[in-house]
Amino acid sequence: MEIVGNSAAAIFESIRGLVQAGHLRAGQELPTVRDLAASLGVNRNTVSSAYKRLVSAGVATTQGRLGTTIRDPMRLGEAEGSRPGCRLMDLAGGNPDPEWLPDIVQVLAQRPQPAALYGAPAVHPELEALAIAWMQGDCPPAFQIDIAGGAVDAVERLLACHLVPGDKVAVENPCFVSSVNTLRVAGLQPAPVGMDGKGMIPAELEAALAQGAQAVILTPRAQNPTGCALGARRAAEIRGVLSRHPNALVIVDDHFAMLATDRYFNVIPANARRWALVRSVSKALGPDLRLAVVASDDHTSSALRLRLTAGTHWVSHLLQQAVIGCLTSPAINARIEGARDRYAERRSLLRRLLQERGIATAASTDGLNVWMPMETDSQPLVLELARHGWLTRGGASFGVPSPCHGVRLTISSLAADDAVRFADDLAAAMKRLAL
Repeated sequence: MEIVGNSAAAIFESIRGLVQAGHLRAGQELPTVRDLAASLGVNRNTVSSAYKRLVSAGVATTQGRLGTTIRDPMRLGEAEGSRPGCRLMDLAGGNPDPEWLPDIVQVLAQRPQPAALYGAPAVHPELEALAIAWMQGDCPPAFQIDIAGGAVDAVERLLACHLVPGDKVAVENPCFVSSVNTLRVAGLQPAPVGMDGKGMIPAELEAALAQGAQAVILTPRAQNPTGCALGARRAAEIRGVLSRHPNALVIVDDHFAMLATDRYFNVIPANARRWALVRSVSKALGPDLRLAVVASDDHTSSALRLRLTAGTHWVSHLLQQAVIGCLTSPAINARIEGARDRYAERRSLLRRLLQERGIATAASTDGLNVWMPMETDSQPLVLELARHGWLTRGGASFGVPSPCHGVRLTISSLAADDAVRFADDLAAAMKRLAL
């Protein structure tokens, strides 16, 4: 293998050719800028420019002083959900309880819908009115409404509107698994921001933005995996940080809004130039109902609509009609309230059972999961629990860039007697492993 070239373009093409020929493989480290510049007899800036182009093209990834490596475009991390047919009791999937989801076919049957043809508005007017009322007061007052195919789809499209491969994005650490995959596929670099019991640590967010992060993705409540929610004070502190970086794209992923027990506190400053508040219906109405509401500034909305144009990528009006039917149904709204209460009861029960056995969980919790922080690698405990019939998800799924220590436990379908049995098995497993 020999890298050649006396210009940035030539070096770029040489390395890309070696990758395409299989001489450079995913994970293989490239020479340092200094060493390659010396061997080619060129200026370091020339090599640096070539490496930056490789990152932008998705050929390589950089970790700053840790070096530049060839990227595997096909490699993804873990995803939400569990494989069908698993014989273990599933506390790993992150799914809502199917018993609390509405019958979408029945909802649609009650709403006759004329065929939506090319040229129809991308957002159904009735859903737009409902969305405006939902978002009003929770973000800057001047906003536009768009509909995306779920929260993850919305985040991916929003990033594509403003960023280019190689840009840094500030994310929570630990982070939602789909956010990590979204950044990897887009060739973006995660800039991890540490969390405490109150959410993103403002000083670390400030540092990430000062070091060049072009965007931030944050979860205001029911953070996945920790369940953390921003209180009024922490939200104000983060809003202050973001106000000092008005050009950063701010994406607020309020994915659990329909079922949250914690209050929502706005983090988007009045001077933010690029921002979006995303609210999904997946947890309350079902993951297969691929729909999320996006409120954003005029410029971001215009750019987003280029990727949601009617005739190419708009969200099906059948799905929009289903959501309208659910949001306007007293019976389904009562069902959502019931699910909210049931999830809160199951979270509280599991936390209490673990506490009685001396097992600590995250202090603040909302959502479908309970987070159990650990001081050591969680994988031995995950394997030990699997041997005793429990499927759980360890910190390897959520760390940015390296695995974090902890176990996420999905409580949505966990009955009371199973919760007692799991708490006993977990305590016994930790004792066997001397944790």
